Amino acid sequence: MSATLAKGQNGPLAVSDVVISLQVTAPADLSALLVTEQGKVRTDADFVFYNQPSGPGVDLRPGPAGQPASLAVSLSAVPADIDQIRAVITLDDATSNFGRFAPPTALVSDASGNQLFSYQIDGLNAESIVIALELYRRQGSWKVRAVGQGYAGGFAALVTDHGVQVDDSPAEAAPQQAAPQQAPPPPPPQQAPPAYPAQSAPGYPQQPAPAYAPPGGGYPPPPGQQPPGGGYPPPPGQGYPPPAQGAPAAAQQQPGEISLSKDRPVSLQKGQRVTLRKEGGAALTFVKMGLGWDPVRTRGMFGNRTVDIDLDASVCLFADQNLVDVAYYGQLSSKDGSVRHQGDNLTGEGDGDDEMILVDLTRIPAHITTLLFIVTSYKGHSFEQVQNAFSRLIDGTTNGELARYTLTGGMPFTAMAMAKVYRVGGDWKMQALGEGFNAKHPGEAVPQLGRFLGGN
Repeated sequence: MSATLAKGQNGPLAVSDVVISLQVTAPADLSALLVTEQGKVRTDADFVFYNQPSGPGVDLRPGPAGQPASLAVSLSAVPADIDQIRAVITLDDATSNFGRFAPPTALVSDASGNQLFSYQIDGLNAESIVIALELYRRQGSWKVRAVGQGYAGGFAALVTDHGVQVDDSPAEAAPQQAAPQQAPPPPPPQQAPPAYPAQSAPGYPQQPAPAYAPPGGGYPPPPGQQPPGGGYPPPPGQGYPPPAQGAPAAAQQQPGEISLSKDRPVSLQKGQRVTLRKEGGAALTFVKMGLGWDPVRTRGMFGNRTVDIDLDASVCLFADQNLVDVAYYGQLSSKDGSVRHQGDNLTGEGDGDDEMILVDLTRIPAHITTLLFIVTSYKGHSFEQVQNAFSRLIDGTTNGELARYTLTGGMPFTAMAMAKVYRVGGDWKMQALGEGFNAKHPGEAVPQLGRFLGGN
């Protein structure tokens, strides 16, 4: 049976192998300091963290997607001169603080996953670091104590106070960005066309949507986020209300329209539109929307670290104001087969497009009026932390790039409406949006998309 601890309380550990894990609503790291009776590490090897995931009797294990790592502790393997193991929670964003989020909870379980103790760390405010709890020796046995001590001196001060040697030399200055009016960067290397559609037969082959589970077992939406029925689309007939009077509809920003009939890709700016017709006026029938980004690489006090930014591209299909379907990492094909997602990229590693969505315009049902291309940040990183993010439109027949929209400058949002493709009479048009909002997955994004549907 699990026991709930309050700050300062302790309890006995009757097992020799335990796991310390977290429940936290902000991106955070878990680390461990193994200290002697004097409260100091013996060597830097007694500090277990993301760049040194193993120590004497303690291992840092990766958590499931979007969740912090956990500490697996074999108490029998902890050296005799180690008196305490202190579990430390550190927010990824050092400029943030725990007061902005729900209180974190530290859990202690046995090796089989049975929860032994839980401690909700209340009372945190301006701190971005907290010693959550500690395992300690008492008369030949091990016990756990709820600590909840926020540390005001910063992470470097915390670990140096415990005897860890810190490399605190400043990172090299980043090069200055070029002026925005310079020519756009060259497109990434072209990828080989997918196996479909066949060049001799436009459109996708008729086949059911594939069953798909993202690597590592996937990640379902958080509990309570799915609407009734299990899927993202709301029940039929429940459309969005028209945008409120004076609401900043995306289409009102820069209504200028430019032509795709050029000998080089069009560099779109926010609000600009293009008609999906090729040179000579022929309508495009098969297009691809590519999404690319790079993981943020930072030089921290304990060495270089790559922050994996898990962006997800999705397409929402609308009939006027009514959401009909969504193609995303958990459903790689729209139900009619006209939109197909090429799979999930969890980190942004690799050149070129990290995620690709294929659209057969000839197969989109007549009642579908708008395709809204959105990007969500599953782990909650904002676009301030994303490097080299872009979306681009590609002719699916020739694989040639037609238009590109690049995200310049960071925005404090976890989601972005990148572009929309919509009907005007017998034509399809595309508009670059670049509008930010907060959502970590399509289920959170859908209720906020109504404002992007007007002004076609």
